[in-house]
Amino acid sequence: MPSVAAEKYITPEEYLAVERRAEYKSEYIKGKVFSMSAANHAHNLITVEIATELNIQLRDRGNEVYASTMRVRTSRTGAYFYPDVAVVCDKPRFEDNVFDTLLNPILVVEVLSPSTEVYDKGEKFAHYQELASLREYVLVSQDRICVEHYRLMGMQWIGKTLHTPEDVLLLDSIECKLPLQDIYARLIL
Repeated sequence: MPSVAAEKYITPEEYLAVERRAEYKSEYIKGKVFSMSAANHAHNLITVEIATELNIQLRDRGNEVYASTMRVRTSRTGAYFYPDVAVVCDKPRFEDNVFDTLLNPILVVEVLSPSTEVYDKGEKFAHYQELASLREYVLVSQDRICVEHYRLMGMQWIGKTLHTPEDVLLLDSIECKLPLQDIYARLIL
């Protein structure tokens, strides 16, 4: 989990007012603001590979791919996150007319960092599950070839782990395929 920036309760409106002027990104959960550290080299390479490949596959379908800087708000829990990659299939819905907080991603990808791995797999995933639009959640390791893919099947999230370069991540909700060898193409692991 990112480090806590403030201990007093902050309203979502206060968070957004400060965040929209901030030089650095932070996330918001249950009245607390968490500073985000900068992503490292491997994290950035993986994020760019995934976003680029998805954008190529989705470009002519009217879908939108966002990488790292698009904030997402969960519905019921009211948390605000910056996923590494988010995809929208329908018309994007935003919290307000500033158009910087997405409400309806169908796919969210998080590249795991040592400091956030447990959090991304647990509490953050629980928050993302509150999004009525979300159908797939993908966690990508940056220090070894390992992708955890969660898909909503009926009312249950079903997970599958891929760990070889020959494996292919099948994203049914957006009809895309991502070979792991492409995700990790620029890394030596």
